[in-house]
Amino acid sequence: MYLETNEQVRHDIARIQQAFLTKVYGWMMLGLLVTTLSAFLTLSNESILEFVFSSKISFYGLIIAQFGLVVFLSARIQQMSSGTAKFTFILYSALTGLTLSSIFLLYTGDSIISVFAITSLTFGAMALYGYVTKRDLTGVGQFMMMGLFGVVIASVVNIFMNSDSLGWIISFISVIVFTGLTAYDVQKMKSMAFVMTEGNEVATKGAIIGALSLYLDFINLFLALLRLLGRRR
Repeated sequence: MYLETNEQVRHDIARIQQAFLTKVYGWMMLGLLVTTLSAFLTLSNESILEFVFSSKISFYGLIIAQFGLVVFLSARIQQMSSGTAKFTFILYSALTGLTLSSIFLLYTGDSIISVFAITSLTFGAMALYGYVTKRDLTGVGQFMMMGLFGVVIASVVNIFMNSDSLGWIISFISVIVFTGLTAYDVQKMKSMAFVMTEGNEVATKGAIIGALSLYLDFINLFLALLRLLGRRR
C-alpha cells in the first residue's frame, strides 16, 4: 500500500510537470512561428523592409522596443492579466521577426536552414538533459548568467570596435552560455510546475514567462551558431 501510494505521488508529480512544460513549449513554438512569419512578411513587403532598414534610428528603435518588452513582461508578469502577458509575448515575437529578417539578406538560405536544424537538435538535447538530470543546475545557471552579462558588455563594445575576432569569440561564448541556460531554464520550470495549478491564471502567466526564457535561449543560440557556421551571400 505504501509503495502504491508513493508510485501514485510520483505519477501525479510527473503529470503536473509534463502538463506545465507542454504549455510552455506550446507558447514558445507559437512565438517562433510568429517570428518566422513576421520575418517573411518583412522580406516580402518593400515598405516594411524600407522602414526597418532605411535608417539606424528605426532599426535600433525596434531593438530598444524589444528589450523594453522583455523587461516589461519579466518585471510586471505578476501584476498583469494573462491576456496582457500573451499579447506582450506575441508582440515581442513579431518585433523580433522584423529585425531578424536581416539574416535572410546576409546569409544563404541553405545555411540558415542547416544552422536552424543544428540549433533545434542542440536545444532539444539540452532541454532533455535539464528535464531528466538529478543534478542541481542552480550553480550552472548562475555561472551562465554571469557569462551572459559579459557577452552583452562585449557585444556593446564591439559595436564601436567592429572587430571580427572579438565577434567570433563572443559568438563562441554565446553558444556555451545559451546551451547551459537552456538546461537550467528547463529544470527551473520543472520546479515551477509544483506551484502552478493547471488551467488557472497563474499557470498561464507562468507558462508565458517560461516560454519567453526558452524562446530567448533558442533565438540567441541560433544567432550565435549562424555567425559561426553560416555562409554569407
